[in-house]
Amino acid sequence: SIAGLEPVSQAELPLRVESLSLSLSLSLSLSLSLLSLSPLSDVHTEAVQAVLARHVERKVAVPMPSKRRSLVVQTSMDAYTPPGDETHTKTHTHTPAHTAQIEPIFLNHSAPPDVTGYSSDSPHSHTERHHMANMGTIARNTQKYGNAERMETGDGVPVSSRVSAKIQQLVNTLKQPRRPPLREFFVDDFDELLEVQQPDPNQPRPEGAEMMPVRGEALGVVTNWPPSLEAALQRWGTISPKAPCLTSLDTAGKPLYVLTYGKLWSRSIKLAYNILHKLGSKQEPMVRPGDRVALVFPNNDPVAFMVAFYGCLLAEVVPVPIEVPLSRKDAGSQQIGFLLGSCGVTVALTSDACHKGLPKSATGEIPQFKGWPKLLWFVTESKHLSKPPRDWFPHIKDANNDTAYIEYKTCKDGSVLGVTVTRIALLTHCQALTQSCSYTEAETIVNVLDFKKDVGLWNGILTSVMNMMHVISVPYSLMKVNPLSWIQKVCQYKAKVACVKSRDMHWALVAHKDQKDINLSSLRMLLVADGSNPWSISSCDAFLNVFQTKGLRADVICPCASSPEALTVAIRRSVEDSSQPPGRGVLSMQGLTYSVVRVDTEERLSVLTVQDVGTVTPGGLVCVVKPEGIPQLCQTDEIGEFCVCSIATGTSYYGLTGMTKNTFEVYPVSSSGGLVSEYAFVRTGLLGFIGPGGLVFITGKMDGLIMVSGRRHNADDIVATALAVEPMKFVYRGRSFGRTSFVWTTCFLNHNFTIIPQQRIIPLSSLSLSLSLSLSLSLSLSLSQAIDSIHGVGVFCLALVPANTLPKTPLGGIHLSEIKQLYLEGGLHPCNVLMCPHTCVTNLPKPRQKQPEIGPASVMVGNLVSGKRIAQASAPCSDAPIRARGGFLFLSEVLQWRAQTTPDHILYTLLSSRGAVSSSLTCLQLHKRAERVAALLMERAGLQEGDHVALVYPPGIDLIAAFYGSLYAGCVPITVRPPHPQNIATTLPTVKMIVEVSHSACVMTTAVICKLLRSKEATATVDIRNWPPVLDTDDLPKKKPPALYKPTNPDGLAYLDFSVSTTGMLAGVQMSHNAVGAFCRSVKLQCELYPSREVAICLDPYCGLGFVLWCLCSVYSGHQSILIPPVELESNPALWLLAVSQLRVRDTFCSYSVMELCTKGLGLQTEARGLDLSRVRACVVVAEERPRMSLTHSFSKLFKDLGLHPRSVSTAFGCRVNLAICLQGTSGPDPTTVYVDMRALRHDRVRLVERGSPHSLPLMESGKILPGVRIIIANPETKGPLGDSHLGEIWVHSAHNGSGYYSGYGEEVLQSDHFNSRLSFGDTQTVWARTGYLGFLRRTELTDANGERHDALFVVGALEEAMELRGMRYHPIDIETSVIRAHKSIMECAVFPWTNLLVVVVELEGSEQEALDLVPMVTKAVLEEHYLIVGVVVVTDIGVIPINSRGEKQRMHLRDGFLQDQLDPIYVAYNM
Repeated sequence: SIAGLEPVSQAELPLRVESLSLSLSLSLSLSLSLLSLSPLSDVHTEAVQAVLARHVERKVAVPMPSKRRSLVVQTSMDAYTPPGDETHTKTHTHTPAHTAQIEPIFLNHSAPPDVTGYSSDSPHSHTERHHMANMGTIARNTQKYGNAERMETGDGVPVSSRVSAKIQQLVNTLKQPRRPPLREFFVDDFDELLEVQQPDPNQPRPEGAEMMPVRGEALGVVTNWPPSLEAALQRWGTISPKAPCLTSLDTAGKPLYVLTYGKLWSRSIKLAYNILHKLGSKQEPMVRPGDRVALVFPNNDPVAFMVAFYGCLLAEVVPVPIEVPLSRKDAGSQQIGFLLGSCGVTVALTSDACHKGLPKSATGEIPQFKGWPKLLWFVTESKHLSKPPRDWFPHIKDANNDTAYIEYKTCKDGSVLGVTVTRIALLTHCQALTQSCSYTEAETIVNVLDFKKDVGLWNGILTSVMNMMHVISVPYSLMKVNPLSWIQKVCQYKAKVACVKSRDMHWALVAHKDQKDINLSSLRMLLVADGSNPWSISSCDAFLNVFQTKGLRADVICPCASSPEALTVAIRRSVEDSSQPPGRGVLSMQGLTYSVVRVDTEERLSVLTVQDVGTVTPGGLVCVVKPEGIPQLCQTDEIGEFCVCSIATGTSYYGLTGMTKNTFEVYPVSSSGGLVSEYAFVRTGLLGFIGPGGLVFITGKMDGLIMVSGRRHNADDIVATALAVEPMKFVYRGRSFGRTSFVWTTCFLNHNFTIIPQQRIIPLSSLSLSLSLSLSLSLSLSLSQAIDSIHGVGVFCLALVPANTLPKTPLGGIHLSEIKQLYLEGGLHPCNVLMCPHTCVTNLPKPRQKQPEIGPASVMVGNLVSGKRIAQASAPCSDAPIRARGGFLFLSEVLQWRAQTTPDHILYTLLSSRGAVSSSLTCLQLHKRAERVAALLMERAGLQEGDHVALVYPPGIDLIAAFYGSLYAGCVPITVRPPHPQNIATTLPTVKMIVEVSHSACVMTTAVICKLLRSKEATATVDIRNWPPVLDTDDLPKKKPPALYKPTNPDGLAYLDFSVSTTGMLAGVQMSHNAVGAFCRSVKLQCELYPSREVAICLDPYCGLGFVLWCLCSVYSGHQSILIPPVELESNPALWLLAVSQLRVRDTFCSYSVMELCTKGLGLQTEARGLDLSRVRACVVVAEERPRMSLTHSFSKLFKDLGLHPRSVSTAFGCRVNLAICLQGTSGPDPTTVYVDMRALRHDRVRLVERGSPHSLPLMESGKILPGVRIIIANPETKGPLGDSHLGEIWVHSAHNGSGYYSGYGEEVLQSDHFNSRLSFGDTQTVWARTGYLGFLRRTELTDANGERHDALFVVGALEEAMELRGMRYHPIDIETSVIRAHKSIMECAVFPWTNLLVVVVELEGSEQEALDLVPMVTKAVLEEHYLIVGVVVVTDIGVIPINSRGEKQRMHLRDGFLQDQLDPIYVAYNM
């Protein structure tokens, strides 16, 4: 059976292998010849193995996916290690003539598209990394696994890593040429130009004459043929009531019940009466003539089904036979329910045993199945029926155009359609089958097929009654137990006819050795129902070869072609009854992919041997038309779709007039445009051609067609090749289907470019053996290579799933549409996945050539650059000296002044985890504690002016006092996050590194941390003897210092701000006294901070704006700071919002991690806690990244009902060179949101689009520019100013810029460009600081407080994190957003480049069985949305991706951990 139309059962699996083998062993021309018999050979299987052997000779070592031991048990670590990097040299050997033709297929592979056209490392980043390397980074303890090799990363850093070796092997693999390179061309700014698919000039084209329609023989008029099928039943039921009609068998093969024609007639009448008169009331019967009724009978009860079917015909109601909706095996029952609903079915007929087996509710009622209409279940056994009155008799009419029955059809996408068959079509079809098969009265027929549909229904239920035949029905359950049962019944009953599938013939081949007494001489016709499958020829020939000695004649095997729409299209007759001998031909698969018939020889590997399916059924007219477009007649050597004009066909899809018109009302035209016939034709869905003598040849089905790169591949052909690789490792047949992937191809139309979906091939195979990871990967590679070599098509995804896990149909076949849906939803749970996007995705957009940037000559008066405004903005600020209240320039003087003027004014309040005030500081208290700290530093530590002091404190009051005490002593403080008690080994080295790099003369901390630093765990990690003196400030001296230090130079160093950036670089920024004063004044003006204000701060106080708000601003502005340590929210997520609500705070600051914790931790608990956030006017998120719109909107929406106004939630932006550039503040316009074209953004262009536009990316303003700050957007390479339509680096000029980096090794000059840059043209005098972030400015329609139009700054991402891939600039957060949406089990993800690979790390939330489901979903999502090929997918546990205290991902740390194999991944997949 063809993939996508009819699922295939377990036993059909080896058919493809033998079919593929036999197709090469039989070398006959397309012209007719007698059927020659030869022993079954394995030529094609050997040929496939030969192809793979050639691949092995030239193989390149490819990395194996890594799987955690909990997923697969390995005997040694070597199983995790990739093969070595041996160099394979090309050897020249003598090639036989018959392999010379196939050699180019796998030798002429082209290179896959380069993942990264440019390196992601800019000179700027190289300088930064060189600088930080000299600062003394932490040396990771890297463990060697197996035969891991010593390698170097892209930065020249040596890495000992197994993962690195695998990646390097993958890089080497990708360097091998695979396919002809695409033509390189470049386009302008915004138009996405794709490569036009050029037709192959050497592709075969049809050359024959136009294929004229072929008419079957005339339908003979027999005098004793009944006028209708009901009349035939009446005749045999009254004339020969004791003649056997149907014999059902039990699972032991013994006759269970023999239904005679008399019983069938009487029971059908009884059922018809009850359907019409016993359902509902006399005034309102439930079923009227013409209504549809469902027939729900199991496959082992043909007797009850036959009675119900003919009972419906006698009652003139329309039966709709369907499968029993029992359990998980029936994967498509929901679609069946949709069919019943559209047909208006309200009554379901079933048997007593089936009714008892249906699921029941607690009350004993049958629940309504999902997607099903409400049904009345009616049992058809005679004991449950009333006898009809003696005067009641069904009205037997002649066949007319009323609907006789509806047969369901499952489409490729899983949807179910109902094909209506009229009574005249039913009768005519039975007559045509009688004439074709030469049926006579009292013949015995053995039926192995499904009696509810297709050939089994037409021959075993309908035509048999017309001819008073005896049917032996062999159930599927018996076939599973005894595959020879149907042959035994043929021998036992001396049957003349048998209706089977090729799978039944194969089962008999497997089991015939145990059977001796077999005699098939009575058979005159062996009807092969799936003869339209071109690979059934192998089973036919093999069966004949084995059983010819058992009396089987060569002319007995009669394949037929049929479809639900056209019923029986063609059938081969035995030689005795026909003058036409069977024919077959060896066709080129390459020609078939271009829909052209080309005769080939068996020496070629890529050939297909087809056999005819006989001639057109009597009374039919058949033509072959082009599958797409206008139904024009094909040429004689062209593959097309068969169309049938006959009375004996279906008439419509019930309730679907549009689809009916396209399928059942087709009018083929000739090349001249004239109609072939005035009568309508019906599309069959069968592909093929008509050979000499009117023989019909089938090469495939429309539902099994896969269009790839302009070529048509048949799914069955690809499956056959896959099965020929390792046929013994599969339980069920592999299945391949096309997945529409919105990847790029080209269509020129009126100078516009259109995206066309392109299908990808995804074979699925079910393994019978418990293969190790290495064996399953080897098998996957072999499958991919064989399909690529023989069919010339790349495999996008190859999934191996465990045995008995795929959804199946009631008859044991694999449910293809359900499997496809599971794949698309990520619920397949494979045991191994091999993604090969590099070999099959060849139509990605080409890299662009970077346009020359704006030069000095383009600068025009009015700040216009090439017609665009120069992207610059500033916030006004007075030019007065930066002095606080009291006229002081230095913070230490401000604190002393406040201690004198307002000694009892509270500056700081620290809250505990329960929300209570744990401590507070007034101006005088802070001053006195700072004096005691200064005395400690001067006397006990003996520090001098300018010495550096490391402050290692938890968030609290002690940190603030220690900071100002250091200023009082003339020292330079450095705030350091203390080590975590539960994670000393990881956190303590960072503390030690900051202390060493900053050249701290001493360390001040609390008694608890002092004890922690001297603990055994700390000593084992860091040598405490090399530390500077550690001072415990819990016991401060009570006396004052002799004198407080008075700074004199405003440009002198106030403190060092050490932090780890989002790129993972540790940097210390020098902040001068002047910068500190300017910073505090800008924040005071922006937020309108006065002594009467209260501000809630839930930030880490160790660096950046968080430190300034925690320690500095209150002293400068005099407002009260309510301090909430973020670590306390882990035990009480509502602490921050409770404090804001209870203390009626109007301004609050937090981080993204705090906001996310509140959003996820509080949820629906907010109303119960009585929060009131209506007084909040500014809730500012402090971050060093692009604003997270989804998180801020979720937070605003969640707490909107508690009074939080959405406009009050905003963001702030700062970086290393300037700790706060933007901060929304309390006044000014609302934050602006724009939507930009993501495709243009990849080329550093800014194009605004409407919300909801394709490829639109929402961006939120990063806050209002602080007073005294000037911003300009500059080109990071040329350092020239850019227009406001360009994406560039954000440069800032401000009084509170940092003075420079501090390393302590005299290498600050390497980073001077960050703080002292000048434009290459334009304003070349102003000194700017480079933020290292990309963004753009946009002038909005809003106005500032001063009446001018508002300039909004939009931060896009860090320059060092931006990835240059395929000549375009990608930002990690955009790709990560797509990845998180790809699957419900992805908790978090991060992406980074390495050499020319894109690496995606995802955190799995769920069972490890779902790990491999993520690989194709991630690859597909990135490919469809960003047109990038993922190189490596790493699936890890939750919490592996490092995140700093501000909630920002540390991607470079993650990259280092990946390269050094420190992630402990669940699974690592390498996309080939």
